[in-house]
Order: sequence, then C-alpha cells, then structure tokens
Amino acid sequence: MKRFLRRLRDTFISGLLAIIPVGATFYILWFIYHLIDGLVGRETPFGVMVEKSLGRWIPGMGIYMTVILVLLVGFITRNFLGRTLHYYMERIFFSVPGVRKMYSTLKQFTTALLDRDTSSFQKVVMFEYPKEGINVIGLVTNEELGKLQDATGEECLLVYVPTAPNPLSGMMLIIPEREVTYLDMPVEDALSMVISSGSVLPESLQTVNKEEKRPRFSLFRRH
Repeated sequence: MKRFLRRLRDTFISGLLAIIPVGATFYILWFIYHLIDGLVGRETPFGVMVEKSLGRWIPGMGIYMTVILVLLVGFITRNFLGRTLHYYMERIFFSVPGVRKMYSTLKQFTTALLDRDTSSFQKVVMFEYPKEGINVIGLVTNEELGKLQDATGEECLLVYVPTAPNPLSGMMLIIPEREVTYLDMPVEDALSMVISSGSVLPESLQTVNKEEKRPRFSLFRRH
C-alpha cells in the first residue's frame, strides 16, 4: 500500500511539474490580454479613435497589442534591464554563504547543459543500468577523469543520466567506456525524450520505412 501511495504521489508531482509551467504561462498571457483589451478594445476610447481613423475596426487588436508588449519586454530584458537584474540577483546569491556554493554549482550545471559551446553534454550514449538487459540513455559530461581514472584502472567516462520528466534531476555515473554505445543523435533529441518520458520519439531515432506500394487505379479493373 505504501509503495502504491508513493508511486501515486510521484506521478502526481510529475503531472504538476508538467502542468504548472504551461498553465502559469497561459494564465499570465490571458491576464495580460484581458488587461490590454480593456484599454484598447473596440468600446474603449483608443478603439473608437482607431476605428474612426481607419474607417473600420481591426479584429484582434488586443491580441496584437499583447504580442507587441511581450516582444517589447523581451527586447528590454535581453538588452538592458535583464542583464542588470541578473547581475544584482547574482550578487545577492553569492553574498549568502549557504546559498553561494549551491547556486554556483547549479549555474555551472545549467550552463553546461544548455550552452552548445561547452564540451560537456555533447555526446549521447546508451548502456545497461541498473542491471543487464535494461538500457538507459545518458549524456557524456567529461572524458577526462583525472585521478579517478587511476582509481578505476581503465578508460572511463563521467555520464549524466537525466530522469523523466525533469532533465535537471538525475544521476552522475562513472562508467567504463567499453560498456557504452554512442548514439548518433543530438543532445536536444535526447532531452526531448526525457521531458516527454519517451512518448515522443525524435526523428534521429525513427527508422525509414519503405514506401508502401499504392494500388493502381484502373477504370476497367473489376473490384
């Protein structure tokens, strides 16, 4: 019973992690749309002015203005305000002793995971884990183990195995290179599989089926 409840709780949390970001985004956009539509809608002074100036009303004015506002905020954030806020937020995090190490480690991890210019997280591998016959997909984080290489006594890799549906959680494993199989697929495809819990098979893994022969149509063919 406890095992069932634990699995039910984990499933519920996974559902929340998938729903909350999307739901929050739609809620915020819906709220902004209603706020803007109340200012530029057809019955507002702005809407009346636009209709008189153009001779007709433009349907979806609230949607257009919402998109323009979001783009404007994104432009300001990326070019000035965002960098300034990011700088001061980092100063606050780095000034707290307990948070400083954790934030620094998390920042390095997310940068390595999402930045395509780094050498980490560039190769996708598959290997048997936790027992023979069961395979998992991982991302090679480091091929140079330093003193760990001497301790293992053979060529090994540091591999990060993300857990579904949140790729930011997972396990770090030290695996002999002879045990892994390199997969010819982009890291983005591997992460999409993790986020979708395997329900989405990327094109890099799909097999090309032979084109099915279509039956020829004939006016004189008997059916």
